[in-house]
Amino acid sequence: MASQNVVGRFFDVQGGQVYAHVREGDGPVLVFLHYWGGSRRTWIPVLQRLGPGQGFVVYDQRGWGDSTSLPGPYGLEQLADDAQRVIDALGCSRYVLVGHSMGGKTAQVLAARKPEGLTGVVLVAPAPPAPIGVTRQVQETVSHAYDDEEAVLQSIDLVLAHRGLTPELRRQVVEDSMRGCEQARLAWPRHGLIQDVSSGVGAIEVPVLVLAGSHDKVDPPAVLTDHLLPLIPAASLSVLEDSGHLSPLEVPDQVAVHIGAFVAQL
Repeated sequence: MASQNVVGRFFDVQGGQVYAHVREGDGPVLVFLHYWGGSRRTWIPVLQRLGPGQGFVVYDQRGWGDSTSLPGPYGLEQLADDAQRVIDALGCSRYVLVGHSMGGKTAQVLAARKPEGLTGVVLVAPAPPAPIGVTRQVQETVSHAYDDEEAVLQSIDLVLAHRGLTPELRRQVVEDSMRGCEQARLAWPRHGLIQDVSSGVGAIEVPVLVLAGSHDKVDPPAVLTDHLLPLIPAASLSVLEDSGHLSPLEVPDQVAVHIGAFVAQL
């Protein structure tokens, strides 16, 4: 990242290390969890728009980015464990989980454990706690979404993005999607996507902000309104205008503003 006070760092997790970028700052630390197919790079446009004093950690989840050598399992419980290890190693006394899509479901799993120091959660286009309309056919289709460059580009154009990404971001999404290790790529459509974590999320007591893209075809506002908000007592939803599922890349200005306002209220 372009900021001189951002430091690259490895964090020990079960079976190896995840790679992260860390910036020290004021207030609660923001802990960013990327989507299935993404990496820490997915969050860069948002991070560049945060206040200069905002502390954060953004890392490549197990099996993705520069954490592809980590062995499985790659399920939600393990991803939540990894996030907790990163948080513990940082020594965060107060922090906010910010999860996108798969990262949003991982954040729900971790927040349901009521970890010490958690002060809020931002769920960006999150997968709902229980699968909605996910058939075997859907799982099979999703499991092939990142098979090759053509498949990734088709996923971007037909499913993931509402408006066209820049050529640079398209290239980044292709690279990140295809870089994930095969077991991590398959773990989400075959397991995480259909895992029902709804019985736990009612335990989340901290404020939760849900950000839904107005044109999201994966997790539309109506689905999140009906199938996530009723389960989490302290959740509220805001719609991101003119965005599909990849809102951190499509509308980073809106995402950063919502995160900043949410953190300021905590």
